[in-house]
Amino acid sequence: MQQSPRAPSVDGDAPPLIRVQDLSQFRLPDHFRGRSAIMVLIWWTVRDTLFLWSPQPLYGFRNWLLRLFGAKIGKNVIVRPTARVTYPWKLTIADNAWVGDFVELYTLGEIYIGESACVSQNAYICTGSHDLRSVGFDIFAKPIRIEAEAWIASDVFVAPGVTVGRGAVVGARSTLLRDAPPYAILAGYPARVVGSRDPSLTPGDDAAAA
Repeated sequence: MQQSPRAPSVDGDAPPLIRVQDLSQFRLPDHFRGRSAIMVLIWWTVRDTLFLWSPQPLYGFRNWLLRLFGAKIGKNVIVRPTARVTYPWKLTIADNAWVGDFVELYTLGEIYIGESACVSQNAYICTGSHDLRSVGFDIFAKPIRIEAEAWIASDVFVAPGVTVGRGAVVGARSTLLRDAPPYAILAGYPARVVGSRDPSLTPGDDAAAA
């Protein structure tokens, strides 16, 4: 682990402060974006104009724009115009999936959204963060997978590296820091299993599943 340098003391009589974060040392790793800086700026310009301003029913047009910039988009995909994609070349959306208003697909790493999965409004799917133990605030990315028929409800945060299992539900305003088992219902901060969507279970079995 990188040793933390000591910052100069403001008060001569006080012990020197331990420096834990120096943003002047931050460096973006080579090829981190996956495309050139110019291509990133072109996409952001398109996203914040043509994509954002497009009328809501023009799902095909927005899907075309995403494909044009390298995203893999299936059939009958619905992406609302206020959804934001950081790097579309790191995005895969399977058939019949929905992405709601003001969803943030922070694709520093790969994001996969499975068939008939739903990501509801204001959800934040976050593949990247910083190493809190690095003085240089090193950046990293880990992929996120949202498997088929899963539902990420409104205002949910999904952390880097998480997989949401097939058919799982993450309740509104939850924070998902670990993998969600298939068909599980999760809620809370941090999110935990509170029930099951498994059709083989009767409603009374949900408590046992939790």
